Amino acid sequence: MSAMQRPYRGVFPVVPTTFTDQGELDLASQKRCVDFMIDAGSNGLCILANFSEQFVLSDDERELLTRSILEHVAGRVPVIVTTTHFGTRVCAERSRRAQEQGAAMVMVMPPYHGATLRVGEVLIQEFYARLSDAIRIPIMIQDAPIAGTPMSAAFLARLAREIEQVKYFKIETAGAAGKLRELIALGGGAVEGPWDGEEAITLLPDLDAGATGSMTGGGYPDGIRRIMDAYAAGRRDDAIAEYTRWLPLINFENRQGGILSAKALMKAGGVIACEAPRHPFPAMSSVVREGLLETARRLDPLVLRWGR
Repeated sequence: MSAMQRPYRGVFPVVPTTFTDQGELDLASQKRCVDFMIDAGSNGLCILANFSEQFVLSDDERELLTRSILEHVAGRVPVIVTTTHFGTRVCAERSRRAQEQGAAMVMVMPPYHGATLRVGEVLIQEFYARLSDAIRIPIMIQDAPIAGTPMSAAFLARLAREIEQVKYFKIETAGAAGKLRELIALGGGAVEGPWDGEEAITLLPDLDAGATGSMTGGGYPDGIRRIMDAYAAGRRDDAIAEYTRWLPLINFENRQGGILSAKALMKAGGVIACEAPRHPFPAMSSVVREGLLETARRLDPLVLRWGR
């Protein structure tokens, strides 16, 4: 099956946004980052997600990155564009533009703003229904703690059954495997893509629950592919062995390095010129960086060799 054919499956890591030391976009590094991630075996990519530091980008920068990355990928792999916004109209407009520029899918969290501004199920369903009416590509609902919006598996399954383009679900809440299993049972064929996230920290139980895709950090798609490919081929023991092997690095990213892990690895391997976040997001400490790199060196991922 071609990587561009649906249903989309496999490893679709998040592309980090690259900045200069002065906090400007670094498009040259951005393109090298994308090339590395494709060379490392990514089945697809996701841009402008939280792990892309989307929260520090202006609207104009979002548009520039979407256009530049999609043009540079040039159809080599499918690209998911995150278009989350509280406003239904703004989200729909973002999603239409992404579709026009070649996005394979959009990923959207339920409407939220800050720590307390949320809406209930009726308005969430209206939000996704209007978004579906505005586009012709699939919608991935990102069920993530950052949105602070509890959505039950039954509610998500109903959205899949009743809204045309709602086909994919990235489940990042506690107990992801149980929620994925229930979502698949309740949604049936309407759930085209049950996926996990959270840097693959729960990947093996999520695969056992029926997950067909994983949206991870962008630093070592080659490692995650070893787990996913073995599992998809029915070699569960090999998948367990690979998961066990890569778990220290997955855990370090998930619990220590966080959003900046991929950029730290890419900088160390000569993929990008600068690993800095944009102010006021805190830079990674030297102690955490060294621990991350020490853990990665034991595994020899492509990221540490690609740009050398």
